[in-house]
Amino acid sequence: MEDNFQIIKKIIEKKGYKFTQQKRVILEELVKSKTHINAKEIYERVKDKNIGLATVYRNIRLFSMLGIVKEIVIKGQSYYEIKIFSRKPLHIHFKCANCNSIIDIDDYNITYEYVKLNKVVEEKYNIQVYDSDIMLIGLCDRCREEERCQDRQNSEG
Repeated sequence: MEDNFQIIKKIIEKKGYKFTQQKRVILEELVKSKTHINAKEIYERVKDKNIGLATVYRNIRLFSMLGIVKEIVIKGQSYYEIKIFSRKPLHIHFKCANCNSIIDIDDYNITYEYVKLNKVVEEKYNIQVYDSDIMLIGLCDRCREEERCQDRQNSEG
């Protein structure tokens, strides 16, 4: 893990920025997070270390610009996940329209088809794709089950 922070430090400093303790703490929270996280959630985890919300936003923007984190925007709300050194290369996101949960679709066959899609687009339009996002929107399993329960109650009532 420490080696990864040294690499990130070099990336940040190469672009003329300082690798501050605040940056490190914010990055640590992104790395520790098992889910997609927004800036306010990061702030809640780091505020006891005298890091303000504006500092979190400023650093998240920088990390995103440098390709260290990936921003996922859902209905105007930005969520972040660590991109550099991620064990999840290309993956698809699913967002529940009811509870707003975000699920990573991590399946070898689906990822393979996703990579093929990127290659087809590159060849057809003579471009080079560095990154892509697919966001599926619908109802998660839990919300579908709640909806089925409500439908049953309504039909019985």
